[in-house]
Amino acid sequence: MNDPAGSIVVRPISTSDTHDLRRRVLRVGTPSTDVSYPQDDLAGTEHLGAFELQVLIGVSTWAPETYAGAPSEQAVRLRGMAVEADRQGTGLGQLLVEAGVERYTPTATLIWAHARDPVLGFYQRLGFDVVGDGFVDDATAIPHHLVVRRLD
Repeated sequence: MNDPAGSIVVRPISTSDTHDLRRRVLRVGTPSTDVSYPQDDLAGTEHLGAFELQVLIGVSTWAPETYAGAPSEQAVRLRGMAVEADRQGTGLGQLLVEAGVERYTPTATLIWAHARDPVLGFYQRLGFDVVGDGFVDDATAIPHHLVVRRLD
C-alpha cells in the first residue's frame, strides 16, 4: 500500500525489523524495555513497515487473536504500532492501520487493540470504538483502553 502522494510504501517486514522503532517510541520512560510480544512469531502474524526513501519510519503488528467480547468471530489484534516521533500526526499511523484493515478485511470481522489513552482520539477517528473501563498496562505504566473496529 502507498500513500496518495506516493512517497510512503507500506510492506511486510520481519519481527526483528520492528524492534528498534518499537523501543524508541513505545518504551521511552517506561518500566520495561522489552518490545517482544508473544504473538510476534506465530503463524498468521504479519508485521508492516512504512518506508520513506527506504527508511523505516513506522511499524505495526497484526496477529490473528480471539477478542474476548466476541469469541466466535474471526479477529485480528493490532499491536506494537510505532511511528517516528517527528512523523506522528502526519497520517502515517492511519496509513499503517488502513494497510492492516485492507489485508484482514477478507478474513476477519473485527480488529482490536489495547490503545494508550493519550492516543484514543486517533483510534476513534479511524472507526474504533472504546470498550469498557481503562487499565494501566504493566509494561508501560500508561493508562490504556480496549478499542475495537468492526470490518463487516
